[in-house]
Amino acid sequence: QVQVVESGGGLVQPGGSLRLSCAVSGSIFGIGAMGWYRQAPGKQRELVSQITAFSIIYYADSVKGRFTIFRDDAKNMVYLQMDSLKPEDTAVYYCNVWVRPGELLESKGYWGKGTLVTVSS
Repeated sequence: QVQVVESGGGLVQPGGSLRLSCAVSGSIFGIGAMGWYRQAPGKQRELVSQITAFSIIYYADSVKGRFTIFRDDAKNMVYLQMDSLKPEDTAVYYCNVWVRPGELLESKGYWGKGTLVTVSS
């Protein structure tokens, strides 16, 4: 079993900052790509940022220059530093990680339950 738990969401004013954290635990042989998705009300879930095991990073155009993703492999954590937040960043943010549960097992994608980020004055 693999558990993925996000934290760090909340209410912030426009222009403010938040740092999201995602902790991965359980049966872990190795972790590949780790990423953050978000889903705003009435919209589809979209990829915000992703970092591979080799630290190749992707950012959606809407967050480039404002968000920073980084991982701590020693702690099985991934973070999303969000600066200069805008009301349109309001969404539930989900952590997605690719985990290899055992040496002879294939990698599989796991999701957290999400953390709500609200940007409003």
